[in-house]
Amino acid sequence: MGFFGEAINTLSILVVALGAGLAVWGVVNLLEGYGNDNPGAKSQGIKQLMAGGGIVLIGLNLVPLLSGLFG
Repeated sequence: MGFFGEAINTLSILVVALGAGLAVWGVVNLLEGYGNDNPGAKSQGIKQLMAGGGIVLIGLNLVPLLSGLFG
């Protein structure tokens, strides 16, 4: 069962890293939209930022619950 625990920890880290990367990308798009006064880039940036935050929350809260299935 140690393998599954380690796999779930690794999966959680990967999901959080993916969400953080998406959130950072969203911040860059958001700032680019404000710099160029581009409403499309601002909209895309805020959507990416919120989606990245949601993925981070999934990685922190839901992925560790998978350990209950194997333990």
